[in-house]
Amino acid sequence: MALGLFTSAYLAISAIVSSLRGNGEFVFYIVVMLILIGAILHVHRRVALTGGILWGLTIWGLLHMAGGLVPLPEGVPFNGDQRVLYSWWLIPNRLKYDQVVHAYGFGITTWMCWHILRTALRDPSGVHPRPTFGLLVLCGAAGMGFGALNEVIEFFATLSLPNTNVGGYENTGWDLVSNLVGCVIAGVVIRAAARCARD
Repeated sequence: MALGLFTSAYLAISAIVSSLRGNGEFVFYIVVMLILIGAILHVHRRVALTGGILWGLTIWGLLHMAGGLVPLPEGVPFNGDQRVLYSWWLIPNRLKYDQVVHAYGFGITTWMCWHILRTALRDPSGVHPRPTFGLLVLCGAAGMGFGALNEVIEFFATLSLPNTNVGGYENTGWDLVSNLVGCVIAGVVIRAAARCARD
């Protein structure tokens, strides 16, 4: 209940702000978000995603919406033409808000993929498989695949909308690197958590 209210609230605020500013890019992304929420709810009905995963995903959505709609104050270093959170240099010319959000989001996606896989591979007695290196590589590859799908969606945004804050080829490359970092961190955390649970 709280999760649904939280998600609905920030999406409604984002839709209002995007419409008032004439920000077609984020109206487009809100539609994409609604489709993704529907897909996640379908998956949740089948595999019962944990509260941690669901909250992690909705916080990612909030970070994404804030990234394109929250303006940066004067004097804060940013990259590109739009002074918004997504363009913020957390470490000047080294690390952007956008890259941190990518790493976080696709780390959570990798965790979700692991949950789906371990549920699918559960034996008849209800015992789940251990997070072996091979299984975690599969989950990381799935996370990276969803990251690539995200870049395809952003590419369609650049084709269909006159003004976006997507960035060019180098930005796409750094997005993919950030996705990889998030997927690897998620795999390490999943493996470490499983070991701690066994000890």
